[in-house]
Amino acid sequence: MKNFAHIDTESIDEAAGLLREGAGSSRIIAGGTDLLSVLKHKLEPDYPEQLVNIKTVEGLDHIIADEEGLKIGAAAKLCDIAGSAEVNDGYEALAMAAKSVATPLIRNLATIGGNLCQDVRCWYYRYPDEIGGRIRCLRKGGDYCNAMTGENRNHSIFGAKKVNLSGCSQNCPAHVDVPEYLACIREGNLDGAAAILMESNPIPAITSRVCTHFCQMNCKRAEFDEHVNIGGMERYVGDYILDNADRFMKAPEAESGKKTAIVGSGPAGLTAAYYLRRLGHQVLVYDKMEEAGGLLRYAIPEYRLPKDIVKKLISALEAMGIQFKTGTEIGRDIPVSDLVEQFDSVFLNTGAWKRPLIGLDGEELTTFGLDFLIEVNKWMESKIGKDIIVVGGGNVAVDVAITAKRLGAASVIMACLEDEKHMPASEEEVARAREEGITIMNSWGPKEILRQDGRITGLVLKRCTQVFDENGHFAPAYDDENTTTLEGNSILMAVGQKTDLSFLGEELELKVNRGLISVEPDTLKTSIPKVFAVGDVTTGPKTVVDAIADGKKAAVFVDSFMTGQPAKNYEHPLGQIVKFDASSSCHSQGAKLPERPREERGLHLEDSYGLNWEEVQEEAKRCFNCGCLAVNPSDVATVLTAMEAEIVTTKRREKIGDMMKKAHCHLVDEDEIVTEIVIPASAKEYKTGYDKYRVRDSHDFAVVSVASAYKLEDGKVADARIVLGAVAPIPLRATEAEAFINGREITEELAGQAAEIALKGAIPLSKNEYKVQIAKTLVKNSLLNAGSASGK
Repeated sequence: MKNFAHIDTESIDEAAGLLREGAGSSRIIAGGTDLLSVLKHKLEPDYPEQLVNIKTVEGLDHIIADEEGLKIGAAAKLCDIAGSAEVNDGYEALAMAAKSVATPLIRNLATIGGNLCQDVRCWYYRYPDEIGGRIRCLRKGGDYCNAMTGENRNHSIFGAKKVNLSGCSQNCPAHVDVPEYLACIREGNLDGAAAILMESNPIPAITSRVCTHFCQMNCKRAEFDEHVNIGGMERYVGDYILDNADRFMKAPEAESGKKTAIVGSGPAGLTAAYYLRRLGHQVLVYDKMEEAGGLLRYAIPEYRLPKDIVKKLISALEAMGIQFKTGTEIGRDIPVSDLVEQFDSVFLNTGAWKRPLIGLDGEELTTFGLDFLIEVNKWMESKIGKDIIVVGGGNVAVDVAITAKRLGAASVIMACLEDEKHMPASEEEVARAREEGITIMNSWGPKEILRQDGRITGLVLKRCTQVFDENGHFAPAYDDENTTTLEGNSILMAVGQKTDLSFLGEELELKVNRGLISVEPDTLKTSIPKVFAVGDVTTGPKTVVDAIADGKKAAVFVDSFMTGQPAKNYEHPLGQIVKFDASSSCHSQGAKLPERPREERGLHLEDSYGLNWEEVQEEAKRCFNCGCLAVNPSDVATVLTAMEAEIVTTKRREKIGDMMKKAHCHLVDEDEIVTEIVIPASAKEYKTGYDKYRVRDSHDFAVVSVASAYKLEDGKVADARIVLGAVAPIPLRATEAEAFINGREITEELAGQAAEIALKGAIPLSKNEYKVQIAKTLVKNSLLNAGSASGK
């Protein structure tokens, strides 16, 4: 065990102050029976520098019964609770739970507060560093619960607790709550899935087709068999949204009276426009092109993104009240300064359309890949050569290469600096290029453009030995002696794009750094009041989903600026119990989008078809809905939930059931201390009980437990509370079973039916289905015991 400071405190205020000052490096200790084990085996990623002892605080171990109910200090020992006359006079189930905790030695040390706040008993969480290295479970900084597909006989049969963002959501720049909308799909709730998706991404019909799908790259199921096809399901939901845009993209009910100008109608601009309009602001979007959509409309080939999809999106945004003024170039037709004067805020999002030059002689004879994509129709008429060389390795380069091939080029060769593993283009796009017969030459860079009579005849390549330096900065290095020559009559340069800030003019002194607009990272404000900037003009070229994330962030700050209200927090809530399909733990293959036969492919037909609803639902079942499958180990928490007790801390007083639902990892915050437990006097009107199944009597961890509280009147159940312990991440109220038995006389048949209902929603894992039957037996016995005690 590492060294730590141990501080005895004289008051709760002193202890709370030390925790606040420690800022996460301090831990509270009272009995210490669980915490010391955690520290000894170095289970947690961060080791505390000091332990704040509250056993030395006087008056924290009281057990008092008064008119309000039973009040127990957090430092009261379990042995004292088990033997207390006050507890055993009407609150017997708590005495039973306290007595059930392990050996007398532990009960003599352990406190009720410690029992409530103890860490989970999961094997993966408890696996110590010193015997093989840390298992990175969700509670220790990982993004996957090993119990989903591993050892899980003692784990939850009612779902998982969301203690951290899932790997897919973490990896998505827009942080789409993928598991949550897939859960809606599993339930057949397509409208619910659409609403959740739209909270983070208002253009899913587009991203599903062109996104790099970072979410799939970090899908934890890929470590088990194959990643979930998130993109395929997103496409189905996205198309559904556009087909029902009148329901999902409504005009706001009230106008704010504020108006904003957005310069540029690329993905960041459209995203910001959607969220700002939804908040009631007037939005006018300017674009220099004849049609709105930016690169979505002009730079992505139709075989990947049909133009009709973009047009439907623009129409839906217009129906919300967003105005588009196209064919208008800001800086030429309208000065930026005019926008600053006329609008409450100005949002710059002009993208990166300018050609970067790499310094090759004869480069002026080559064609900029983005221009090629924009002017495809002209190339169809006359420009395409027989042998095409494409320089670049990103998705734009792949689009250029495939488009050239489909225009009739006899051969297309791509040359890129990166090896295949590190190509910027997605695996899907690289595979598509090869399928089209395109040759990809990895780890080669351009050295010399070959010319004759002012026309291109080929390109000399040199071997690239390094693309990035040790700090990850772009710093290519070459072996100039290792060369190869390609023959070709057209060279298409697709090595990136640059921003063009000439539209700013000289009347506004915007701060610019290295050709990019400088902004405050926390607010996206430029150096000029009312003017915000986001996307490629501030960072350089990024992906479509990066642009969406930036657009939403900008909308939040622009709204805050215009209204004077604090910026809204859109972080995903944690702590809820999440469900999955029981079949998800079985091996299966991901759904594949049907592809158009190669011989039927062209420039104006989409290459892939979508999944149907049945396929989408089946694929959604494969999602693990990653959460912590460990169960709550506290015996007293289960009983206190049945008694509807309140927990008093240094910050709040709250019912234990509500507190358990809110907590996403620990019951209380790092600087919060449980001080007292209050059980209402009304609990004495109930027949309470506690029973648990465990491997051996000296083993305090319940495999399954049931706490119950029944109010009986005239031989019937007037009110019932049934709480299942050790079967879920929190003590779980069997509310349907409670409702079923209320108003009924307790019989053998009723008890059996209630037990079935209580376990109806169970989702047993591969090795813990046995828990279901044990829980049914304990629920049934709790009812029969209550009936027996009442003389039935």
